[in-house]
Amino acid sequence: MDPLSWTGKIAFLDPILFIALGLLAISVLVWILLSAVLPEQRVINTGNGSTGLSTEPRALASWAVKAALWATTALLVCYLVLGIIMGTGAGIIGAMAQRFLPVWIALVLLFTLSIRYKRRLGLYGKLFDSPIGMIGFALVMFWVFTGFFGAFDLIVTHDPLAQLSGLKNKVPGTPLRSPEEGNFQWYLLGGDNLARDVFSRMVKGAWEVVKIAPLATLFAFMVGITLGLPAGYFDGPPLRFGTLAFWIVFAVLFLVILCATVFVGITTGLIVAGASIVLVLIMIYTSLDTSLSFLANLILAFPVILLFYLLVTPEIVLTGLPQYMAIVLFAFPLIFFYVLINARYRTQPAQNRLYLGVVLLPMLALYLMVVNAPGSKVDILPAVLDRINIPGGILVVFVSVVFVNSPTVFRIVRGLAMDIKTRDYVAAAQTRGERPWYIMLWEVLPNARGPLIVDFCLRIGYTTILLGTLGFFGLGLPPESPDWGSTINEGRKLLAIYLHPALPPAIALLSMVLGLNLLADGLREESLKD
Repeated sequence: MDPLSWTGKIAFLDPILFIALGLLAISVLVWILLSAVLPEQRVINTGNGSTGLSTEPRALASWAVKAALWATTALLVCYLVLGIIMGTGAGIIGAMAQRFLPVWIALVLLFTLSIRYKRRLGLYGKLFDSPIGMIGFALVMFWVFTGFFGAFDLIVTHDPLAQLSGLKNKVPGTPLRSPEEGNFQWYLLGGDNLARDVFSRMVKGAWEVVKIAPLATLFAFMVGITLGLPAGYFDGPPLRFGTLAFWIVFAVLFLVILCATVFVGITTGLIVAGASIVLVLIMIYTSLDTSLSFLANLILAFPVILLFYLLVTPEIVLTGLPQYMAIVLFAFPLIFFYVLINARYRTQPAQNRLYLGVVLLPMLALYLMVVNAPGSKVDILPAVLDRINIPGGILVVFVSVVFVNSPTVFRIVRGLAMDIKTRDYVAAAQTRGERPWYIMLWEVLPNARGPLIVDFCLRIGYTTILLGTLGFFGLGLPPESPDWGSTINEGRKLLAIYLHPALPPAIALLSMVLGLNLLADGLREESLKD
């Protein structure tokens, strides 16, 4: 069987594409130079009326950039359409375009419905009025759909862990030696140094990012919002000796000390007891803002990469520290939704109990199944009830990402709360007699949604980079994992000789983060118009 070229029977489009790309680069360069040399258009008032300075060269350069961009886009669409129709007849590009057919269909449906009903979709609908936001959203959703469909093996051409003889470091388009070795007869993006399919590993790597980065960022926001709102809203010390809140905190800390002593040891119990005493004294004699800000700054002052190294090293994992951190961090969604529902329906006991039961009971079951690990120091559920099995490496990475991102989210939420609590509608809610948590969650938080949504998108990008960094250093995830960082690390060892094993996951990581940044820019642009 013959190897595949990049464009196959549609190679006649290659010279046209190169010309279009060259014209685009030249037009952009000329536009930048003219923008730096020529002044902006200004209106001059004269005796006979108003006139403007001529900027015809800049206008022509701008028109040339748009024309070249549209021509390049049209050619890329031609490659895509012909590739979907012709498949391997259009070379590697055509075969890949055909494999991504479920992604193209999902993108077309998503954009069609979103644009059709964008006036009913709030800030999300306004995103489609921003070209930058649409481009970023398209890039992000491309990889989201790729990860989703790739998880069901609808895109991959081979098992990402399978090693086929004779395909070690082979170039893109190399055919299999024996047709019966796989359902697809080529390695579209070549083989890596272990003779595994680079294309399939890139697709599977998208699922590793999609299933960790957004959820870890969401948990970090739960932690940051739950702590940041009271830190920015309340003044004065959070505890006073002898009050109900003091005794509740005392009881909780006593249980924590007791559990640490019984399940871990007397030394750990003493350490926890000392830390608890210091924490109580800080909460009595300083403000909540000062206490929480000190803890956040303490974490932020620690180098992030070194912190990741400490959390994911095997010696630390064996101590059970990541699981204990998971117990604490994963409890924040429960706390958040309890306070959210109770603050809203506190005056309606029947509805309050109903909503709390419907929301919190399933969340509590999920929480117990997630933090439980059979055979470890946190083994609290019988095997019959433990229906969720998260691999240890993924749990460690997840906890590490949440722990590192939470202080930054806390600082953002705290700053927003300190600003918004001075607004008139907050004063009106206080005059009505609304309780503090109601004001924080139903008055302050909704009016902080714009900056928080933008930061959420940016933080997913940071998390994606962190996951790539961990994979690159071989930390956290299993060694055979097809995540992009691990794949780049394996490909870089022979980078001077073979580019193809490292380049596809690197481009995938770059495009994902670029899309998230463009999406955040589009959301910021539209939120400022509200």
